Amino acid sequence: MRVYYDRDADVNLIKTKKVAIVGYGSQGHAHANNLRDSGVKDIVVALRPGSGSAAKAEGAGFKVMSPADAAQWADVVMVLTPDEGHADLWEQHLRDNMKQGAALAVAHGLSLHFNLVKPREDLDVFMVAPKGPGHLVRTEYVRGAGVPSLLAIHQDSTGNAHDIGLSYSCANGGGRAGIIETTMKEECETDLFGEQVVLCGGLSALIQAGFETLTEAGYAPEMAYFECVHEVKLIVDLIYENGLAGMRYSVSNTAEYGDYTRGPRVIDASVKARMKEILGEIQRGEFAREFVLENKAGQPSFLAKRRIGAEHELEVIGERLRGMMPWIAENAIIDKSKN
Repeated sequence: MRVYYDRDADVNLIKTKKVAIVGYGSQGHAHANNLRDSGVKDIVVALRPGSGSAAKAEGAGFKVMSPADAAQWADVVMVLTPDEGHADLWEQHLRDNMKQGAALAVAHGLSLHFNLVKPREDLDVFMVAPKGPGHLVRTEYVRGAGVPSLLAIHQDSTGNAHDIGLSYSCANGGGRAGIIETTMKEECETDLFGEQVVLCGGLSALIQAGFETLTEAGYAPEMAYFECVHEVKLIVDLIYENGLAGMRYSVSNTAEYGDYTRGPRVIDASVKARMKEILGEIQRGEFAREFVLENKAGQPSFLAKRRIGAEHELEVIGERLRGMMPWIAENAIIDKSKN
């Protein structure tokens, strides 16, 4: 595995390019501001007409253009919009407007790996994927650090795709923490697996099941929230800083013994077998197909699940308890009025 740092890149290369950031959500906000702070002077934000993000981008001092106009202007077009819209964005706004020999970039490989987007042969195509949400990418950059990032070259038509991608990633702060070279396939499939099985799907389901088990047994929902939700951050921070062994060193002997003896009863061989099933669905393109069809249908199931999840007792109790801890809001990474 090859890892790059600022010293390995021509950090000035991206400063010679006209860069269009398509989208100004979590990642778009981070990339645009980080690149500008790194010295990229010719940078615009591309948004569809009427986008609610336009005021945020303009408020941050960026020129806003339509995706088609930005594609005609830019040397590097970084697409940071939701995966489900990439195919239409490419077909309707980017494909026929990007310059000959320009670079198309993404921060996640789904649309390219599963052929939802088929780039023109004259384009360089690469991925720069910070391993963290955009709000963290920006916060770490501002404090002088960075988030480890992935770099993958999908198409190298000019012979410069790797150098441009590496320079871009460094300007986004990745070179401060380490830029790992990978492939679209590896990034896409492992990223989807991690999100679904551990980081979002697995953890969310585990938290909710634990909360419900305690409340259904008659325990106060406030106690269930603290034990199954609030303290997750404390444990995750220990794992993040020191690994599983370091976390176990920090907790009590009681907690450590319960970890060894009860954890495997919750996450047993049957759970691992289902993990393998889900990985197979990802590898065969079944999840990508399902996700695309869900979005073409107008997201009926997706939006219903989002609504039902937001109405869960855990969310109601959590909002009230977080309001009793003002330091949480004071140190919050997300500010919806800006990012």
